[in-house]
Amino acid sequence: MRYVDGDLLKMSGDFDIIAHCCNCFTTFGAGIAPQIKHKFPEAYEADCKTKSGDESKLGTISFTENTTPIVVNLYGQFDYTGRRSGKMDLDYNALRSALKAMREKFTGKTFGMPMIGAGLAGGDWNVIERIIEEEMRGEYVTIVRYVP
Repeated sequence: MRYVDGDLLKMSGDFDIIAHCCNCFTTFGAGIAPQIKHKFPEAYEADCKTKSGDESKLGTISFTENTTPIVVNLYGQFDYTGRRSGKMDLDYNALRSALKAMREKFTGKTFGMPMIGAGLAGGDWNVIERIIEEEMRGEYVTIVRYVP
């Protein structure tokens, strides 16, 4: 895993896969999701093909079919209400399962991700980083720290 500073979406041509953490309510309303929705509307369409509010989505993925790069929606949090009361929305086990599903589906590809789960979802980056290292071991993963 390597780190670079920049704008993931402006660098999207450098990766086979772009992945981001999503809630289970098909909103694409905060964080990097609105920008992904604008640049890759197929990612939002893939999310909308799933049932909104379905807790069984936790730990799974949806993804675009015919885009370059492929955009993967990692369902690592159920909702987005915890941050209003200072609680973490991220579910570490769900994120782990979603990363595993992505690796199994797209092994051998190049992956670009923001610091998934550590922003609005409230996760601890040290924990998330360890999960990514464990679940994406052997894959070429770049974490893009946002710098406008």
